[in-house]
Amino acid sequence: MAAPLASKAGSAGTTTKPPFPELDFRSGARVEELNKLIQEFTKHDQREYDDQRALEIHTAKDFIFSMLGMVQKLDQKLPVANEYLLLSGGVREGVVDIDLDELNVYARGTDYDMDFTLLVPALKLHDRNQPVTLDMRHSALCHSWLSLRLFDEGTISKWKDCCTIVDHINGATNYFFSPTKVADWFYDSISIVLSEIQKKPQRGMPKVEKVEKNGTIISIILGVGSSRMLYDIVPVVSFKGWPAVAQSWLMENHFWDGKITEEEVISGFYLVPACSYKGKKDNEWRLSFARSEVQLKKCISSSLMQAYQACKAIIIKLLSRPKAISPYHLRSMMLWACDRLPASYLAQEDYAAHFLLGLIDDLQHCLVNKMCPNYFIPQCNMLEHLSEETVMLHARKLSSVRSDPAEHLRTAIEHVKAANRLTLELQRRGSTTSIPSPQSDGGDTNQPDDRLAKKLQQLVTENPGKSISVFINPDDVTRPHFRIDDKFF
Repeated sequence: MAAPLASKAGSAGTTTKPPFPELDFRSGARVEELNKLIQEFTKHDQREYDDQRALEIHTAKDFIFSMLGMVQKLDQKLPVANEYLLLSGGVREGVVDIDLDELNVYARGTDYDMDFTLLVPALKLHDRNQPVTLDMRHSALCHSWLSLRLFDEGTISKWKDCCTIVDHINGATNYFFSPTKVADWFYDSISIVLSEIQKKPQRGMPKVEKVEKNGTIISIILGVGSSRMLYDIVPVVSFKGWPAVAQSWLMENHFWDGKITEEEVISGFYLVPACSYKGKKDNEWRLSFARSEVQLKKCISSSLMQAYQACKAIIIKLLSRPKAISPYHLRSMMLWACDRLPASYLAQEDYAAHFLLGLIDDLQHCLVNKMCPNYFIPQCNMLEHLSEETVMLHARKLSSVRSDPAEHLRTAIEHVKAANRLTLELQRRGSTTSIPSPQSDGGDTNQPDDRLAKKLQQLVTENPGKSISVFINPDDVTRPHFRIDDKFF
């Protein structure tokens, strides 16, 4: 009797089918394949930098910071002790909420190899220990005018030529800080400084390949060695503390609770030079929480970030015309998803495909309902101004992605591979090489650049695997300061 039982058990074991591969219901794509495609995209999109590339990155940053120090010395408008926020990725990558329709199209590989956004405070309000109340009477939600009445007479005198003037019935004059006039002044000042710098080129100095004003953004492309770096420089107003209009957001539960402190999240915010759809461009600024977003990013899982980057690459190409959806909208949706979904689910390392499909679904849902709340000021709908025709056009385009996500991922991979090939080809040709650049007449002037390069190269060699940064003292922008992890040199 035992044998038949064993035979029966064996028979049952041989007829059991393996689990069916997990499929995406909508497209029929295998989730395992989508995960592999996302991993491949990440591998090509996030390249490792060797010592030479690290040196070139820091040389470019040193040049930009030194240039801004010279801008400050021109007319003393910029704060002497300034604090810049440097973000990885250009404005076109959605690192700040600025409209893209006024920006020239730059392509990675063709125009640049790496891109950064630098927020440069033109004015600072850093002594506030209470919620900051802004003048939003004339503006749409998430926007504000800025009266110089908040500042001293010296500041008003320095900046009044960059203001619009409103005379009141009672005879008082109010100066409103103008984002367009500030951007014009900033571009003119940077152009003057770069012109002076290029008259006396020094060995090791980056080559300025392009300087353009894109709306209220100044875009500079530098050639350093074999690298081309895009810097989108944004003049901003910097505040310590938190705006009163976003105070209710702090009362809600968020995914970052317990992971980072509230003090880190609400340490400051900005006004960036961007107006609402019907706003007055000369007067209206947009609230930006870029400093907070840097902190929140620490709490987002690597698999979700990979899905976000892959989704962003797809929509930048697909939804570029007409320009209605920016990567910043996608970033906002990702933050809302982090609040909505369990942290244990979002932490799953092999769920990148699920997250990608979910982000596409979220974006399509927002388009169909013409509703995308700002993460920090939810009452502000960032899609409110779009026409029904535009949102439905983009929703239909996203429907094609959702029907075949694997094919669109392969296209994104080919695009990033092509960009990398262009970069390598230009490096081989040496077409952007500017080290050494034409030397200045005085031999001694080359020594500081040589010492900077040698010092950084030594630090990179002696400290493998450590975080190495270059900081510029705002009071003396000519001297670099190196930091390795928490130690300064």
